[in-house]
Amino acid sequence: MKHIIDISIIIPVFNEEDSIVELNNQIISSISEKYSFEIIYVNDGSTDTSKNIIESILENNPHIKLISFYENRGKSEALNVGFKKATGNIIITLDSDLQDDPQEFDKLINKINTGFDMVSGWKKDRKDPISKTLPSKIFNFVLKIITNIKIHDFNCGIKAYKSHVIKSINIYGGLHRFIPALAKHNGFSVGEVPVNHRERKYGVSKYGSSRIFHGFFDLITVLFLKRYFNRPLHLFGKFGLVFSFIGFIINIYLSYKWILFNYFSEGLKYSINRPLLFLGILLLLVGIQFISIGLIGELIVYFNRKNNSALEDGEYINFE
Repeated sequence: MKHIIDISIIIPVFNEEDSIVELNNQIISSISEKYSFEIIYVNDGSTDTSKNIIESILENNPHIKLISFYENRGKSEALNVGFKKATGNIIITLDSDLQDDPQEFDKLINKINTGFDMVSGWKKDRKDPISKTLPSKIFNFVLKIITNIKIHDFNCGIKAYKSHVIKSINIYGGLHRFIPALAKHNGFSVGEVPVNHRERKYGVSKYGSSRIFHGFFDLITVLFLKRYFNRPLHLFGKFGLVFSFIGFIINIYLSYKWILFNYFSEGLKYSINRPLLFLGILLLLVGIQFISIGLIGELIVYFNRKNNSALEDGEYINFE
């Protein structure tokens, strides 16, 4: 049986062996006398000793728990599984590289208590090189315009959520960068507070140039999910009707020409030899296929709602 506690802290970990003990001590010193809590580390297939260090920390400590993947799945999967296992009234996420400051937890919690469903940190004075800050500023600017959410930092690692918010979203791939947009789409209020950001003390950043391109495709995914997640036929059906209509008009035109000339053999030869005939038939078939894809999408949405199951493979240590 799950016991409801004040705060669940979810920390994805990937090759951060030098940071874990120090981060854990900082978290406990900042909240242990104020709240009942649990710390859920999600080891995302680390190849160093991160998992062993976490296991040594959680010995005889029921507040600390570990989920360990057998391979690297990415931050979104790590957060998603952590969300499903969290039992706190408020869930806080932060990165494991010591750049997020656990002393900022009170700011996030106080903002949540004013009525917001989700609060994102804002690294107002970011301690990162321009190769990270410039793409991030462009990304945040574009996303703010598209989503109409008035926050400065969508991808800040430190965030706080009411429990019902994280239970309502499902993230994968790179969608962790768009959690505020997904939460807003589900009808939740999103706030922001400035937080302290620190220079990286150990290890190297996992940030790469490929994230820029991945982020672009993830943005397309979010826009699609916002508009068509529950009604995929509305998207594919539009394309299907347009293609089918154009194909139908082309074939009506060619049929009219054939009947008008009334030369069966020459008319048939005349029509078959025209690429326009094949284009009309192709567009009709493509239109039907698009509509069929939309209907299949509708079936998938329907059955997913009936059978919404969580990803469960991996090790779960210190959970009841």
